[in-house]
Amino acid sequence: MAPDVSTKDVDPAPIDDTQLFADLDRESKEFDKDAEIDRINGAFRLNAYEILDLLPGVPDSDIKICYRKKSLLIHPDKTSNPKAPDAFDRLKKAQEELMDEKHRAKLDEAIADARQLVMREQKWHVDSAELQEEEFLRELWPQKTKWVLMDNEVRRQRQAKAQMREEGRQQRKEDEEMRERKRKRDEEVKWEKGREDRIGSWRDFQKGMKSGGKKKKKMDVIG
Repeated sequence: MAPDVSTKDVDPAPIDDTQLFADLDRESKEFDKDAEIDRINGAFRLNAYEILDLLPGVPDSDIKICYRKKSLLIHPDKTSNPKAPDAFDRLKKAQEELMDEKHRAKLDEAIADARQLVMREQKWHVDSAELQEEEFLRELWPQKTKWVLMDNEVRRQRQAKAQMREEGRQQRKEDEEMRERKRKRDEEVKWEKGREDRIGSWRDFQKGMKSGGKKKKKMDVIG
């Protein structure tokens, strides 16, 4: 009879530490990807610095490095997150905006205006220690920047609409002038045609008069 082997004497199967760490690493990376995708999609779309998670004034090289790292992290081909394509597009657009000198200059100007507004409201000066604190760098300044950018965007849209209305009025004026010129040309053509008809009728009348006069003279002679 086979000896009875107690289950407590059976050693458990060894744990594959390599596979475990690989799984944990993969889950950690997916968590990082999802967190970054949510952060990008939740960032203020008018602030390219916020989308890239950069502070104003960074050199172009930092922008390129940051975009490279984040684009590889959230690339739609490397994650199953359905929000990845939108986040990737936003990230790419933000990088292009910061690499555009004119766009970046306008953004930097708005951010500088926001900084001045916060300083004025808080009665700080350029050497105030509060300007180096997290509350200013992560809350007050970004919030005021958002307000300034939104105000600028509203103004831009109003100007664009006003310009479109002005262009519409100008276009209508040009169309009316074109119609008026066409009307005058049509009248001139009509008048010229009528003139030719009048000249032709007058010539026919003259011919008739001459022809009628000759016949009458001949009849008088016979009589």
